Amino acid sequence: MADVSPLTALHYNLAAVPSLADVVAPPYDVIDAARRERLLARSPFNVVELDLPEAPAGGDRYAHAAETLEQWTLQGTLVADREPALWALSQDYTTPDGSRRTRRGLLCRVRVTEYGPGLVRPHERTQPGPKEDRLRLTEATRHNLSPIFSLHPGEPWRHVEGFTRGEPWAEVADEEGTVHRIWRVGDPEAHRAVTAELAEAELLIADGHHRYETALAYADAIGGDGPHRHTLMALVSLEDPGLTVFGYHRLLSNLSESSAQEALRDALRSQFEIEEASAEALDPAGEQGIGVYGYIDAHHRQGFRLRLKDPSALGRAIPDVSEAYRTLDAAILEALVLRDALGMSASEIEAKRGIAYTASAEQALAALDQGTHAAFLMRPTPVEQVRAVAAAGETMPPKSTYFFPKWLTGIVFNPLS
Repeated sequence: MADVSPLTALHYNLAAVPSLADVVAPPYDVIDAARRERLLARSPFNVVELDLPEAPAGGDRYAHAAETLEQWTLQGTLVADREPALWALSQDYTTPDGSRRTRRGLLCRVRVTEYGPGLVRPHERTQPGPKEDRLRLTEATRHNLSPIFSLHPGEPWRHVEGFTRGEPWAEVADEEGTVHRIWRVGDPEAHRAVTAELAEAELLIADGHHRYETALAYADAIGGDGPHRHTLMALVSLEDPGLTVFGYHRLLSNLSESSAQEALRDALRSQFEIEEASAEALDPAGEQGIGVYGYIDAHHRQGFRLRLKDPSALGRAIPDVSEAYRTLDAAILEALVLRDALGMSASEIEAKRGIAYTASAEQALAALDQGTHAAFLMRPTPVEQVRAVAAAGETMPPKSTYFFPKWLTGIVFNPLS
């Protein structure tokens, strides 16, 4: 069962910063050095100073984050609530096809548990490096700084919807044009109703697997019970009409040797039906069938639509897994192309040796001018397939899903002590 509760948050004092828009940021793992500088140019109090810290003069970056958080709290830039609250959020955003949609969610505390049926399910594999980084930051700051994004059955939004008809606590328009609106819901009756509705829910992590496993490791290291046994989550209903998933496209840069090029060519010819496609029609989103991709390489610059010839052969190529996993576009590409044709190991794929990812088809094509030898454009993975893979106790290949829009970091922080 899911133990969901309101949190007694630490958050920005809106009277002490120019606006919330100046101090929030995207998740740390999508921020490069240039973007970090742009965020800090907006305000020296931008949350990247905490969530993606850089200590001056080469000092300890984690200690710098802890010292900064303490300093901002003492000077009143950050304030601690006296009473618990749920935080209702809406995100108005534009999809790749140009339509506008609204996704709704709740920021709250969730008790961390081991993965398992009826508890919390992962859907993607994790790597040790990011977990070590997030654990050291959590140990230093003793706060959850960024929410984990999880999905759930049911519609607890109805219990807070009435509170969202008034003016929001804050409103932020981000660089991608998404408008985030936030309402603080302090009503105990609403808290009880949300907690009760989600008590039997199984949570599926959409984004933030490393942070969740970090939260569990941190809680176990502290031991006993207390605030450290909970983590900050943004919860969205699986039935929410604004829930969308996009594809993560694959960029290969390990094809400079003629032998690799020949192996890839032979694999594509033997495993896929191939038809020419213009660059404008290369994105396979909306195509039906198993194993469908857009493909283009840097040498010929001719686009192709690839369609798996014999789906029945996947039982031999990807054995001992569920049908949901076996028919994942990302799993098929990993098995038939990356592993069998190019000889890449699972560790090489997870370490991104010769492979990169982007959610933008335009960026995938532009990368052909910047060292990428070939690009595979991927379809979005249906949410139902994500659920089926997780329910089978399996985790998907890296970057199998891109849930959009991202949740902002810096709206609220969850104290762990």
